[in-house]
Formats: sequence, C-alpha cells, structure tokens
Amino acid sequence: MTTPEHESPAPQPPAPEFRDRVHRSSGGIAGGVLLLAIVAWLGFDALFTGHGRTPWLALAAMILVVPLVVAFTLRPAVYANDERLRIRNPFRVIVLPWGQVAALRSGYSNEVIAKSGTKYQLWAVPVSMRARKRAARQQARAAGAGDRGKDRLLRPRPFGPGALDAGSVGPAGPTGPVRAATDQIVDDLRQLHETREQEETAQGEVTVRWAYEIAGPAVAGAVVLAILLAVG
Repeated sequence: MTTPEHESPAPQPPAPEFRDRVHRSSGGIAGGVLLLAIVAWLGFDALFTGHGRTPWLALAAMILVVPLVVAFTLRPAVYANDERLRIRNPFRVIVLPWGQVAALRSGYSNEVIAKSGTKYQLWAVPVSMRARKRAARQQARAAGAGDRGKDRLLRPRPFGPGALDAGSVGPAGPTGPVRAATDQIVDDLRQLHETREQEETAQGEVTVRWAYEIAGPAVAGAVVLAILLAVG
C-alpha cells in the first residue's frame, strides 16, 4: 500500500531580479504637502461656509489645482536599476533601457538624452545652484587645508622631547571632489549607464506613457471652472 504524495506548493511568482533605486526631491514633497494642506483648508472652508456659487467654484478649483500640485511636487521620481531608467515626470512616464541612453547631462537642469536625440528632463532631480556654490566652497576649503598640511610636512622637524609628535600629522586632503546632492545622483546614474549600456538585459525600446490620471481631472476641473465663470 502506497501513501499518497503531498501536492507540491503552488509556484510563487519570481522575485524581481533588479531592485529599483528611487530618487525623489524631498523639498518638492514637503512643498507639495504644504500646498495641499492650504488648498484643503481654503477649499473646504469655502465649501461648507460659502454662499451662492462659491461652493461650486471652490469645488471646481480644487478639482483643477489638486492634480496639478500632485503632478509637480509629489509625483516626480526617477527609478533606476541594472536594466533601465524609468522617469516619472508630471504628465509622462518614460522608460529608457540603458542601451537606448546616449548621455546624461547636468546643466541648468538635469536631462537624459536618448540615442534618437530626444531629451527628457529629470523633474525629480532638480538643479540647485546654491548647493553647487556651497559644494564649491567646501571643495576650496578642503583643498586649502590639504595644502597647509603638505607645507607642515615639508617643514624641518624639531629635535628634543616631543620631536616625534611635532609636525608629523597634517590635515587629511580631500578624498574626492565635493558634489551637490543632485549632481552626485546624476554622476551615479551616469556610472550605472556606462557599466550596463552594452548588457543584453539592458536593451529594448523607449516607451512613453501619458499620465491621464493626472491630466483628466485637471482638464475636467478647468472646464467646470470656466463654465461657472462664464455663466456667472
């Protein structure tokens, strides 16, 4: 007599081979939360205490403004893994396999350039001129400290007690260039692109999808608001 075999467990979906590294703007998120709080406060106050057409105007304005605030502050993000770069901008989602990326450029804005020549801006990685100037000042101070340390090492060492300690150690020089946070993110993405561009898993076509879930409510709110203002 044979015992029945136990059924094998149901196959589990495979775990993703490459985990995304997500880059977002903390300042944009904080500003978006603050703006949404202000819009909610003013909008609900007008809805519940307003008279005549005021509640309807407030409702239409909220339908228009809330998606736009979300689109430009909370929504932008950059997802990168070993296969592709996915850019979530206010109204579009762009997926670029590394094999389709020609370059990443950092100027007055951070951009990725596809091999077709199309440019896509990285909304989630904004350029901060103030952060760049601060990084340049830190780099200059570090370089100056390194030069002073070298001068002390070249000075003649005194004799007598304590001679081993006098002038034996100078300030450590900079281990690398000081970079602004967003510039460092672009440097990391550029390095990932250089190492993965030729890999077979990093090939494919560029895809662009419009964010209708953002544009639809905003357009509807704008139309309703325009009608209310026109008939008023």
